[in-house]
Amino acid sequence: MITELIEKVQHAAAHREALNICGSGSKAFYGGEPRGTKLDVTAHRGVIDYAPSELVLTARAGTPLVEIEQLLREHNQMLAFEPPHFGPNATLGGCVASGLSGPRRPYSGAVRDFVLGVGMLDGRGQQFKFGGQVMKNVAGYDVSRLMTGSLGTLGILLDVSLKVLPLPAAALSLRFACDQQAAIQRMNTWAGQALPLSATCWQDGQLTLRLEGTQRAIQAAHGKLGGERVADDTAFWRDIREQRAAFVLSPLPLWRLSVPSTAATLKLQGTQMIEWGGALRWLLSDAAPDIIRNAAAAAGGQATLFRGGDKHCGVFHPLPPALLAIQRRIKNNFDPHGIFNPCRLFHEF
Repeated sequence: MITELIEKVQHAAAHREALNICGSGSKAFYGGEPRGTKLDVTAHRGVIDYAPSELVLTARAGTPLVEIEQLLREHNQMLAFEPPHFGPNATLGGCVASGLSGPRRPYSGAVRDFVLGVGMLDGRGQQFKFGGQVMKNVAGYDVSRLMTGSLGTLGILLDVSLKVLPLPAAALSLRFACDQQAAIQRMNTWAGQALPLSATCWQDGQLTLRLEGTQRAIQAAHGKLGGERVADDTAFWRDIREQRAAFVLSPLPLWRLSVPSTAATLKLQGTQMIEWGGALRWLLSDAAPDIIRNAAAAAGGQATLFRGGDKHCGVFHPLPPALLAIQRRIKNNFDPHGIFNPCRLFHEF
């Protein structure tokens, strides 16, 4: 499979032919519109190595996430960053390339925090290995992280080594009635206390939080916080992670606003949902992109057109010229002929 991929990359480079690197297509909506000849990498699949006692798993990029998560559950372990699937056949490569994390992200870490190493092909068809299988491995570690969230614009992921964590012993979700500003204040107050928080979400006047850890710690936190127990909370958080909650079932453009957790309520047209202790604000709105991005910037953050809408405005928040120049140099070093997923990350290249 790798030999075949190398030949296709070298052919594309020689003919300056754009390649649309893809797996199951579950995240094709994210980023700029896919361009070029489809290069399906899902056949490159399978777990290469798994050492439960070392909390490390290495798998090929085309391996379905459901297979990896099932294997981890058999050993009472998990992908702690709680990756969204957005489809039944989502792959490990798509998970890393998109860089998306679920509700647990602010409390356990993001995807890139768990990537130990990657194998990849660059735009010349050369095969490289960066990082390793232990957190203390330094050689090439930043390159492994660089591939995370690059949307396939720098190279083809071949395999990924990840740190995994034990499943929590117990979990409990609680719900409180409050307005948006009160929810932001509560989430930030709780974040500064010794509470076993693992997820928070506010929508429609309801603030929901998830506690995970030992049974004793959860009981103590519940006694301190109060709140109403949430029935079937596993389904609730899965729907939040997979964006199946009623909030996102709308034809309006969905914006993802990353701001400081303490930022006050954003006065924007549309409907909002808040996650990550106040740091992630989802917005359903047909307001002008400049209005939304200016509001996010004024709050000290950025706004991404996550799904829907007119992508001609640019999907991701515009970078200052100096940073854009750095990104262009990185792109040129990895993909000198510009064949990998053009304009998926930056509409300039």
